[in-house]
Amino acid sequence: MPRTIAIGDVHGCADEFEELLQALELKPDDRIIQVGDLVNRGPDSHRAIELARKYEVEAILGNHELRLLTARNQEKSSLLKDYDRETICQLTEEDWLYLEAMPSVLYSARIETVFVHGGFLPNIPWQKQAIETITSIQVIDKKGNAAKRSDAPDAPPWADSWRGSPFVVYGHTPRPNVLERPGSIGIDTGCVYGGHLTAYIIEDQSLVQVRARQAYAHSKRLPDPI
Repeated sequence: MPRTIAIGDVHGCADEFEELLQALELKPDDRIIQVGDLVNRGPDSHRAIELARKYEVEAILGNHELRLLTARNQEKSSLLKDYDRETICQLTEEDWLYLEAMPSVLYSARIETVFVHGGFLPNIPWQKQAIETITSIQVIDKKGNAAKRSDAPDAPPWADSWRGSPFVVYGHTPRPNVLERPGSIGIDTGCVYGGHLTAYIIEDQSLVQVRARQAYAHSKRLPDPI
C-alpha cells in the first residue's frame, strides 16, 4: 500500500534530512510531503533542496521561503535576517526555481488531509485564507486573530480550535514532541534547535524520528537542545 509521509521543518539540516529519508525505507509509490521551512537557520540549505529533488519530495511554502522569495522578487533586502543572507549565498539558480514552485498547501481528497506550514483560522474556509496567515499562524489571540506565540504568549494554539474536516498536518511551531489534536497534528519537533526531525505516516498514524546531530540555532521558547 502506498504511503503518504509528511516531514517536519528541516531548516537546512541536510544530514538529518538524509538520515530520515533513508530510515523511512521508501518505496516507489510513497508520496513524501515536507511541510515548509526546508531552508534557513541550519547549516546546508542548498543540500536540503538537492535531497528534496533527489527523493522527489513535495515541499510546501513556509514563512522562511516566503520571506526569501519576497525579498528577492520585490527587491526588499530590508526584510532579510542575517541567516537569510547566509542561505542566499548557498542557493543556486536551480534552487531558487525549486522555491518558486512550492505550493502554499497540498490537499489529498483520498485521505481527507491538507498539508500546510503554519495552520488555519477555524472560522474561515481553509482554501480562502491568506498566504501570510497560513504560513505564520501559531496561536489565536483574544481578538480572534492569527498571531505568533511571541506576540501572544498566553494565547491557545490555533489547533485547539480546529475541528476539521479536513485533517491538518503542519509544522512551523517547534515543540519537544508532536502536538496531536482530533483534527490535526503538528510535526515540527525542533531539529534545528537540537531536537528531532519527524516524519508522520498518514495511513498508519506512525512516527519516524531522527535526533539532531547538534543544536544549530537557539530558541527563546525552547530549552537548548530540546
